Parts: sequence; structure tokens; C-alpha cells
Amino acid sequence: MTFDSELRRRLQILLGIAIVLVGARTAYIVYGRYQERKQAERPKQERALKADYYVTPKKLHPYDLKSARELTKQPVWVRVGYYHTYYPYDVARRRAVFGHEAGTLLPLQRLSIQDVVTDVSPLAPGIKQVLARFELDGKNYAVPIGSEQADDFKIYSDDIFFIEDPHELYKHWPAEVWKAIENHEVLPGMSELQATCAIGAGMLDASSTSFSRTLHYANGGKALTIVYRNDKAVEIKVGS
Repeated sequence: MTFDSELRRRLQILLGIAIVLVGARTAYIVYGRYQERKQAERPKQERALKADYYVTPKKLHPYDLKSARELTKQPVWVRVGYYHTYYPYDVARRRAVFGHEAGTLLPLQRLSIQDVVTDVSPLAPGIKQVLARFELDGKNYAVPIGSEQADDFKIYSDDIFFIEDPHELYKHWPAEVWKAIENHEVLPGMSELQATCAIGAGMLDASSTSFSRTLHYANGGKALTIVYRNDKAVEIKVGS
């Protein structure tokens, strides 16, 4: 009887171990399949965010008026909206009316630059402003894109304009994201870059961390505050 009891106890132990091993194996298989399904079902937005790192917009690197006039050879698109002020421009007199602000360039606004010229602003009489001239609704305007002092040019057009269509540069963004951008709206899940394309530049809140960032957007007078986590908008609040 003692031998049978001991054998039965050992068999129960072996059976228990086998059950545990089978359970562990089953759990491993189920977990693996769950991860595969989760990977397959990952939203397009997740993949789009990673693809952004591989986008390198073309730049002109202008260093004088002649090189800056390369802007006239293709359309340009505004990188950061509601930030760059433009002014009426008198073509006959080749003068910008600096005393009358005409507005600010809109997010991803498409422009055809007619010329790149210089003029002197009353606010900085010792420095020539480098201006990109364009037309809107049949009227001429100019936006500062740099400066010249003693034949030393500093031109920042590469930071102001895309010279390639952003729709092609970021064609991996989902259609619903592009629709929101064109309507100057921000949707939950959009990245900071996508929000900038939609509503312009934001000001970083002092409470922001590497994990959670809060930005305040003027948004052309319709202020928004957006909280991002892992570069995705998780809170969108009206007002600042």
C-alpha cells in the first residue's frame, strides 16, 4: 500500500508538472498570436508617425538675391502658419508698405513667389529686409524672408517654405488627417507636426516633460491647448 501511495503521489506530481507546462505553452502561443494580431491591427496613424522620420524636405540654402530667386521657379507652401506677417507691396515703387500689416501667412498656404527683392523697414533703417513678393487676389504683397547688411545676407526661406508639395512629402498620412489639416482642425491622435500643418505654431508650456507635452496655439485667433503623449494628441481644449 505504501508503494502504491508513493507511486500515485509521484504520478500526480508528474501530471501536475505536465499540466503546468502545457498551460504555459498554450499561454505563450496565445500571447504570441495576440501580439501578431495587435501588430497587424496597428492603426495607419502609428505607422505614419514612424515614416515621418524618413522625410527630408528639399532645401535651397540661398545665400544672396540670385540664389533666393530660385523660389520663383516652383510653388512654395508655408511651413508654419499664423507666424509670418506680410505687407502690401508697391511694384512700381518697389517698396513694401511696412506700416500696414496685411495679415499672416496661413498653415500650408500655397504661394507663387514672383520675385525676391530688398527694402528698408522704418523699424530697422540700417538693415535691408529681404522680401519674397507674391500675389493674392490680384494684389501684390511681400513677406520678409531674411536680411542684408553690408552685403552680408541671412536668408531663412528654407525655414519658412516647403518647395515640394507637403501632400507628396507626407503622402503616408491617412486621408482623414489630411482632411483635418485642410480644414485647419486637429484630431485626437495627430502628431505635433500634423497639428502644426493644421493650425500653425504652438508655444510649449513650462510644465511639459519628455513624455507629456502641452502646447498653446494662437490658431489665428481661435486659441487651442493640446496635450501630447508619445507624440499623439490626447487632449484638445478650446482656449489658452
